[in-house]
Amino acid sequence: MIRHFVFFSAKPGCLDTVLDGLKVLENNPHASHIEVRLNEKLDPLSQEIDVVVYAEFSDETALESFKAHPLYQESIDRVRPNRELRFVADTRA
Repeated sequence: MIRHFVFFSAKPGCLDTVLDGLKVLENNPHASHIEVRLNEKLDPLSQEIDVVVYAEFSDETALESFKAHPLYQESIDRVRPNRELRFVADTRA
């Protein structure tokens, strides 16, 4: 299993647009599990990230299928112009 983490910061005034654009991914059928959540920012030393995407995939083929799905491109089109930072981390379970 692949655990896929993506961290975003929104441009000023664009948080709702980024969140809504990422929530589109929750309807992509290729993830075994996916959550799009606001960062609660409970750690005062790390306030840069606004939205977190966490997804699980059975294997790399499922992750590639997720990225090839039209909802993935729709999300990119909605989010990219409204975000600043984007960091990705993938781990195997």
